[in-house]
Amino acid sequence: MTSHPGFTLATRLAAGDTIYSGWCGLTSPLVAEVLAREGFDAVTIDGQHGMWDQAATVAAIGSIRHGGAAPIVRVPINDEAGVSRVLDWGAEGVIMPMVNTVDDAKRFVAAAKFPPGGERSWGPHRATMLGRMPDQKIYLREANRLTVTLAMIETREALDNVEAIAAVPGIDMLFVGPSDLSIALSNGADVDPHSAEVEQALDKIVAAARKAHKWAGIYCMNAERALACAKRGFRFHAIGSDLGFLRAGIAPQIKALKS
Repeated sequence: MTSHPGFTLATRLAAGDTIYSGWCGLTSPLVAEVLAREGFDAVTIDGQHGMWDQAATVAAIGSIRHGGAAPIVRVPINDEAGVSRVLDWGAEGVIMPMVNTVDDAKRFVAAAKFPPGGERSWGPHRATMLGRMPDQKIYLREANRLTVTLAMIETREALDNVEAIAAVPGIDMLFVGPSDLSIALSNGADVDPHSAEVEQALDKIVAAARKAHKWAGIYCMNAERALACAKRGFRFHAIGSDLGFLRAGIAPQIKALKS
């Protein structure tokens, strides 16, 4: 894959790199930029469960790029309109939750990829600015391979259909939501992202991604888990959260003050 300086996520994945991403739920472009400047390869904005609005998301995408990382956005469930919007704003990757069927995957691709791969509407003016592409025709020609679609596998139905989902043209990565997957596999009895059922499912998901020549990614609570998952074949790892990092930094200070 030919590289482009304004888009690092897809080219690094294609080159064989393992990518580690910070995770942002707080509505703060500055916090997102801090995660980028501290050394994460990418920073993911959680538009599903986080507190992001449109203006903050637009600002954070720019802040993450200025901090030297690739911006990724998770949109709400079934938000195909949001897929093309965050790509227009300069996201290098977009995560769609609850991709359970081939039809779900095809709708996702239709929103994320320009023809002939999809039906994405034209309007990437901020993306071409941030991506350093003054000739917008270059973006039209290159965007389908320079932006990454991450389909979340987090239900029993998705796991049953994982090979078929992975085989959909335009789906670039299978991304595991281990907490939701654990709830689904336990029939609502528990949330345990490290359960035996989830561990078994991870091998199936990685195998499906490899069979389809796609990448596999996963959300991890910490770096230790991310490193372990990398050894199992996962290439993209979203780690922790901005709120979790904040609490972890505060806790020892408060403990010292009150000891």
